[in-house]
Amino acid sequence: MNEPSNGVQEIAKNLRIVLVGTQHPGNIGSAARAMKTMGLSQLVLVAPEKAPNHDTQAMAAGADDLVAAAPVFASLAEAVADCRWVLGATARNRKIQLEPLHPRDAAQRAVLAAAGGPVALVFGRERTGLENEELQLCHAAVHIPSDPAFSSLNLAAAVQVLSYELRCTLLGHAAPQVDVRTPPPTEVVASHAELEGFFGQLADTLEQIDFHKGRAPESAMRKLRRLYLRANLDSADVRLLRGVLADAQRMARLAGQSLE
Repeated sequence: MNEPSNGVQEIAKNLRIVLVGTQHPGNIGSAARAMKTMGLSQLVLVAPEKAPNHDTQAMAAGADDLVAAAPVFASLAEAVADCRWVLGATARNRKIQLEPLHPRDAAQRAVLAAAGGPVALVFGRERTGLENEELQLCHAAVHIPSDPAFSSLNLAAAVQVLSYELRCTLLGHAAPQVDVRTPPPTEVVASHAELEGFFGQLADTLEQIDFHKGRAPESAMRKLRRLYLRANLDSADVRLLRGVLADAQRMARLAGQSLE
């Protein structure tokens, strides 16, 4: 098998494996080993139930350096704040309707996006996976097509599958296809933190103008999030939209004052 070029190695450094709420320290080590065998090095931990320990080191089997270098964040939003594309690994059909991707398609689109900046592949808790609030932070979902009669994969196995597909794409065995829903490497897309700031202001604005009219806001916000995430907004787009929202909020305040 050919070794990756320097350019490919730089892209690989933009591929971030994020483990959320890991319950067993040994699984952190197993996931690190799975990553390192496939040439990936960027491991990130989000609120693990237990800190890495001797079980982590034993299961890492030589990938201790990935664990030692892994930053730890309190929330997924913080861990992916600078990412341009975020992919959530999930085995369940949930209320949050993310675009479902096969691992090979997910890997191709992740590598394409990583040519221009950080990309996160997010894995949830061993027993319960990612929470709906965490999936809301993702642009798409990846589903490993395991046997429905025995569909449960352990955390390291799931990381291994995705890491393998990323490796194949990086080596050119599965060339990335341009997809309009994936940020192309030449575009300066908005960071995850910029988008979350916009979504927060959008939610506040809809409340202030009484858009929901007594209905639960969650459904509308889920649909609006999907719409804007598909648009691959850049920083200037976000600033423009936030300016529009700021004016809408100002008019809502003036309207409220006139009724007092």
